[in-house]
Amino acid sequence: MKSVNIRSLKHETAALMERVALGESVEIRRRNQRIAVLKPVETAEKAKHRPDFRARLQAIYGDRVLSKTATELLSEERGDR
Repeated sequence: MKSVNIRSLKHETAALMERVALGESVEIRRRNQRIAVLKPVETAEKAKHRPDFRARLQAIYGDRVLSKTATELLSEERGDR
């Protein structure tokens, strides 16, 4: 992560914003104390790369409802019933 002071932020704002837009985080410091972190916003495109488990379950099971819950199946397997 790049670290810059307030003066650099003032004078190089456009260049720093370009770095952030490209996915890099930038740490802002005042008197060598960390005061903020500029980081890119997560876009919907990035979120699309996450698996959609609900859609997967819908594709596998559809609207079918199982006759027993997972808790009931585990209880039977353990011999609790």
